[in-house]
Amino acid sequence: MTITGFPTSSDIYLEVDGKKVAVVQSYSAKATKTSTAVEAFGEKEPVATVAGSVKHELELSRLYATDEAIRDGIDFYGLDSFSLVICKPDRRIIYSDCRWSNISEEASLGGMVLEKVKVVASKRIETEV
Repeated sequence: MTITGFPTSSDIYLEVDGKKVAVVQSYSAKATKTSTAVEAFGEKEPVATVAGSVKHELELSRLYATDEAIRDGIDFYGLDSFSLVICKPDRRIIYSDCRWSNISEEASLGGMVLEKVKVVASKRIETEV
């Protein structure tokens, strides 16, 4: 897949078993890492730090199911172990083994339904295009 310019919503999507099931209009990603200080007896400051696990949290806005996923009866609340794929001009970022932690919907009279989905991923992979 060759992409020129900035990614659009068709370049940000959810994938289940290698199948695109929804496109995402926008996202934000946050990675946090735990670390522990190693202290030695008699020292005033830690002598080292030990890296812990990394947690990937994402917030997705305006998810739209693909026509095929709608025909298959997709249910966002039933999604389990999916991937978020973000295609950029020079690389692809894949958040795998995702699970949602929060789904919120808002709607106004005559307006579009806006969904926000908070996701926790177990792994982040970058590949060159």
